[in-house]
Amino acid sequence: MATLGDMGLSAAINILSALVFLVAFAILRLQPFNDRVYFPKWYLKGLRSSPTRSGAFVTRFVNLDWRSYLRFLNWMPDALRMPEPELIDHAGLDSAVYLRIYLLGLKIFVPVTLIAWTILVPVNWTNHTLAKSDVNYSEIDLLSISNIPLGSQRFWTHTLMAYAFTFWACYILQQEYAKVARMRLHFIASEKRRPDQFTVLVKNVPPDPDESISETVEHFFLVNHPDHYLTHQVVCNANKLAKLVKEKKRNQNWLDYYQLKYARNQSQRPMMKTGFLGLCGEKVDAIDHQTAEIERLSKEIAEERERVINDPKSIMPAAFVSFKTRWGAAVCAQTQQSSNPTLWLTEWASEPRDVYWPNLAIPYVSVSIRRLIIGVAFFFLTFFFMIPIAFVQSLANIEYIEKKAPFLKPLIEIKFIKSFIQGFLPGIALKIFLILLPTILMIMSKFEGFLSISGLERRSASRYYIFNIVNVFLGSIIAGTAFQQLNTFINQSANEIPKTIGVAIPMKATFFITYIMVDGWAGIAAEILRLKPLIIFHLKNFFLVKTEKDRDEAMDPGSLGFDTGEPQIQFYFLLGLVYAVVTPILLPFILVFFGLAYVVFRHQIINVYNQEYESAAAFWPDVHGRIISAMVISQLLLMGLMSTKHAALSTPFLLALPILTISFHLYCKGRYEPAFRRYPLQEAMMKDTLERAKEPHLNLKAYLQNAYIHPVFKGGDDDEDEDEIIEKLEATVLVPTKRQSRRNTPVPSKVSGDSSPSLLDLQEKGRP
Repeated sequence: MATLGDMGLSAAINILSALVFLVAFAILRLQPFNDRVYFPKWYLKGLRSSPTRSGAFVTRFVNLDWRSYLRFLNWMPDALRMPEPELIDHAGLDSAVYLRIYLLGLKIFVPVTLIAWTILVPVNWTNHTLAKSDVNYSEIDLLSISNIPLGSQRFWTHTLMAYAFTFWACYILQQEYAKVARMRLHFIASEKRRPDQFTVLVKNVPPDPDESISETVEHFFLVNHPDHYLTHQVVCNANKLAKLVKEKKRNQNWLDYYQLKYARNQSQRPMMKTGFLGLCGEKVDAIDHQTAEIERLSKEIAEERERVINDPKSIMPAAFVSFKTRWGAAVCAQTQQSSNPTLWLTEWASEPRDVYWPNLAIPYVSVSIRRLIIGVAFFFLTFFFMIPIAFVQSLANIEYIEKKAPFLKPLIEIKFIKSFIQGFLPGIALKIFLILLPTILMIMSKFEGFLSISGLERRSASRYYIFNIVNVFLGSIIAGTAFQQLNTFINQSANEIPKTIGVAIPMKATFFITYIMVDGWAGIAAEILRLKPLIIFHLKNFFLVKTEKDRDEAMDPGSLGFDTGEPQIQFYFLLGLVYAVVTPILLPFILVFFGLAYVVFRHQIINVYNQEYESAAAFWPDVHGRIISAMVISQLLLMGLMSTKHAALSTPFLLALPILTISFHLYCKGRYEPAFRRYPLQEAMMKDTLERAKEPHLNLKAYLQNAYIHPVFKGGDDDEDEDEIIEKLEATVLVPTKRQSRRNTPVPSKVSGDSSPSLLDLQEKGRP
């Protein structure tokens, strides 16, 4: 069990690591040749030029101004200087509200920490229960509730503090929910015109033997939304085409690399092997081979493009339907379109850059089956991951290691090694085991069929949070308790085991403290260093870059990564709420995390990250709900712990806490969540009226017509001449509808008179 000395060593290692990362970043960011790594957002906005273009040769790469090194920590106040309204204009509402999660942690836990250390720590410290018991404990446990004797009247203090902390957390959550809801409505009302404001995604369009999907969609909306329907874009299955385009782009990068290599040394043609990963197979001329591959892929791309355009089977029973007004789109997106609730399903379309195009080709009927499969797979993933969790906990128990590997005992008994194993190794081992988890969860979410990047990230975040609760939190407590109190478990009656667990659960605070220092201190400091993007950028810059455009494409600004960042924050909320009453010594470590992370991510949002989408803080109800669930878990665990302490008088008073907390959640859900799930018709009408007054001659159809065409049809991904594509589109003959009995509409189309425009027409009309 970790002692104060072990924790001190762990703190020293992690603080030193964090300082090294921060100092290295402060120096590297000043070097001109790293400018695109640490300030890519400004380059993407066109507000920053490369310092390597001018000046003396040496100063293009190395900063020789010694005065700038004296101010190398200025990035911290600079990150805090930008006001929130300007930050929203600069990076979007999603980024600004994401930062508010860290502020929320500080608002909740700063007063909680002060009160807990002022009241609870003295109450816990002034007892001698653990010293008189036969359980293993450390100096840190003397500050926890474990040091209170059974049946003591002092448990009333913990009960009152649990109520105080709950009421304070609920008050801050309500204030923050109201604030974010106002920010969202204001952002939506003031943001610029976007295609998704006018567009609805329609799924499960019923098949018709006499009409194409495009014609069916048009006829349905001309009848049921005659005054507001504007245009539509059917969804096509272009996944194979997208893969071919991606493969061609990869081959083009290799061709550029080999051509640059040959230009630098023309005495020898570059060679490559055609086998797996270039490690085996026939050795051929690299330039000729890549050129031939690109020519082959170009032909396949042209053939596949023609197939997607002309084959009715490539058209999916779904479409993006655009309306003349936001009000019309809001009515359609938020109402049932058919008497059959499984047909003509509508939802707000994501903004075009947020659409996850590969999943649009998944049939709607298979989505439920896919989600059932992934639900079962996630259960087994969570269950089997208990094995590495148990292994991590075994590392924290010296006696267990010595028993399983007695030959290591002389080495382990060295004071430094022992402190390293107990204070640092478990946290870093857990961090390593969790590295691949976000990737696995994202693959699961993609398989489930979510249609937007934001939806994928929110789903992955939800599963990551559940995984953290079950495995990282509960699994660590259960496995760690079993290892630490193994001897006591064996030599006592079954009736005494719950009491031993009740005493031992607070003792796992030492493990979570080591994890916070590894993940929340050193890990956050490593985030700002951007070591991986730094290395990749310079490799691309050396081997692939030929022009300034290539150099811009070599930048990897990244994004916030909601699917990994938000569950991490929520785990610290859970730890803080659980241990606020039980072991208050953990709280200062969490405060350091929230404060450091806020500064680091504010800097990254301002200078680095280029967000992939803008959902107007649609994720906040999830954030609120997970904090509420953490509060309920902490209250239930406290009740369980108090019941083992023979606190018969004070424990029943805790029963009201979960009820009050859930009632508070239901109130917030009814009061604020509709602002995140539905678009008020009043707001939509106001925005439409204002836009008509400002731009009475706006050609909205031209603006929306090509907004939701699959990216592979927009050009730029392959080198086929656009004039040739236009000629092919113009040469395509539309087949008139054969339908005799119009079940959806009694009149011809108001758009074309007899048949609806196809994908080709919409592509053609959108071209200049």
